[in-house]
Amino acid sequence: MSAEESQSQGQVSGSAPGAGAPGLLGGGGMAAITAITQRELASLFYQPIAYVVGAIFLALVGHFFVTETLVPGQEASLRTLFERMAGVLVFALPLLTMRSIADDFASGTIETLMTAPVSETSVVVGKFLGALAFYVALLATTVLHVILLASQKPVGTVILVGYLGMVLLGGLFIAVGIFASSCTRHQLLAAILSVSILAVFTFVVDYLAEYAPWVWLRQACAGMNVLWHYADFGKGIVDTKSVLFFLSGIVFFLFLATKVMESRRWR
Repeated sequence: MSAEESQSQGQVSGSAPGAGAPGLLGGGGMAAITAITQRELASLFYQPIAYVVGAIFLALVGHFFVTETLVPGQEASLRTLFERMAGVLVFALPLLTMRSIADDFASGTIETLMTAPVSETSVVVGKFLGALAFYVALLATTVLHVILLASQKPVGTVILVGYLGMVLLGGLFIAVGIFASSCTRHQLLAAILSVSILAVFTFVVDYLAEYAPWVWLRQACAGMNVLWHYADFGKGIVDTKSVLFFLSGIVFFLFLATKVMESRRWR
């Protein structure tokens, strides 16, 4: 075989369908994570559901801002608004992450992805970072409320700490959504599973932390209560224990998602 024929065959094989994935995702763990992050972020911007969820989220945030923050005679503070936003995210973020991995399993693209030199950890982390970047962009649009509030009173570090808490809170919710999406190929089921898990760690434990009949149960629920851990951020307080709670929760659910993908890979 001549050198020209070999070069021609190499060009054809390099342009074959699916051959671009290994080339795109190869080159080390960070290169793979970056590529998957970009792919996930781009796919979210092309998903109609992302815009629907974003529009509903911003509409509800705007409603709470007008009816509960800009109220004559009351203190102009975003603390209550942040708490309302946390409750809305319990339902909003699972809708953003439900297709993250479930859609890849349902469409079969996960097989092409996993044949590339990329690990399950890179896939999970990349999808998490892509969804987190979209969420941060969505959260940034609420800065308009800060501008309106600043026109009435000076805003300080309390607002910045509040947004830091919202990023950590959203990161945890997204990690739960990624885990739920890795458990099934059905997007709606992934959303229901994610909402159920988040509801337990927010609304259910919040109720039990107040009204459980046993002291040990109230203390245990308080320790697991996501809303309680966020409460200090809303007050402008950075609690190291709460930061570790959110970060460890993110790592834990991403670890679970990785293990689920590893188990499903060999089925």
